Amino acid sequence: MADKGDINIGVTGAAGRMGMTLIRQVCETPGFRLAAANEMAGHAMLGRDAGELAGGAALSIAVSDDSDALFAATDAVLDFTLPLATAHHAEGAARHGTALIIGTTGIAAEQQDALARASEKTAIVQAPNMSLCVNLLMRLVEQAAQLLDEDYDVEIVEMHHRHKVDSPSGTALGLGRAVARGRGVELDDVADRGRDGVTGPRARGAIGFAALRGGDVVGDHSVIFAADGERLELTHKSASRQTYARGALRAAAWAMGKPPGLYTMDDVLNFAAPIPRSGDNDS
Repeated sequence: MADKGDINIGVTGAAGRMGMTLIRQVCETPGFRLAAANEMAGHAMLGRDAGELAGGAALSIAVSDDSDALFAATDAVLDFTLPLATAHHAEGAARHGTALIIGTTGIAAEQQDALARASEKTAIVQAPNMSLCVNLLMRLVEQAAQLLDEDYDVEIVEMHHRHKVDSPSGTALGLGRAVARGRGVELDDVADRGRDGVTGPRARGAIGFAALRGGDVVGDHSVIFAADGERLELTHKSASRQTYARGALRAAAWAMGKPPGLYTMDDVLNFAAPIPRSGDNDS
C-alpha cells in the first residue's frame, strides 16, 4: 500500500522496454507510487494490468490510451517515448500542471518549441540521458575539454542495441555539446558526424562521432582526447536501463514544487554552476 506522502507517478509508453523498466523501478522505490500507465491508441497491451505487464504483481492499474486522465491522476509523468508523442504529452502536462520528466531523444526543433511552450506552465526536466553517472561524465568531459586544447583531437564513440532509431545517440550529442561548451564553440560548427571514402586529413578542432549498432547493448559511450604521444578516454557503459529509471525518479522528486521552467539534469544534480576555467579565482 502506498504511503500518504508518496509521489504519484505516471508512465507513458508502458509496454516498451524502457516503460516496463520505469514501472518496475517505481514499484521498487520507497516514496513513489504508480498511479497511471499509458500506451498509444490501438496498442495490443491496452487494458493489461501495468504491474503484470512489467513482470511484477498486479497493481489494479490498467494500461490506458487516455493521456488526459494520465496527467490528471499524477504528480509527475515519466516519458521515454517518441518525439511526436512527447510533444503531445507536454501539452497535457501544461494543462494539468503536472511535472514531466523527458528522456526521449531525437527531438526536432518544432517539437522542442512545444516543450518550451509547455514549460511556461509546468516544470519539465529534459535530458538526453537520465543516468547519474552519465551526467557526471558530461561534467568531466566539459572540464577536460577546457584543459585540453585543439592539439587533442576529440572522438565520441557510442554503441546501442539494433533497435535504436536515432544516430548519433542523444547522449553522444550531449557529450559533444559538453566538449563544445568546454572549448567555447558551437557543436554544429565543428561536428563531424560521418566519414566515408577519401575524406582528407582530420580537421583541427573537429568533434567526431561514430555510432555502432548491434545486439542488445543498452548504451556504451566513450569520449576520446587523442594527441601525439598520449590519449585520454572517458567511458561509461550501461548494463541496465534501471540506471536511467533511477535518475528519472530522482528528477521527478526534485521537480516537486518547482516553478514552471525547462530544466536539465544539471539542475537536478546541482551542476548548473559553470566550471571555473583555469586561471579563475575567487579573489
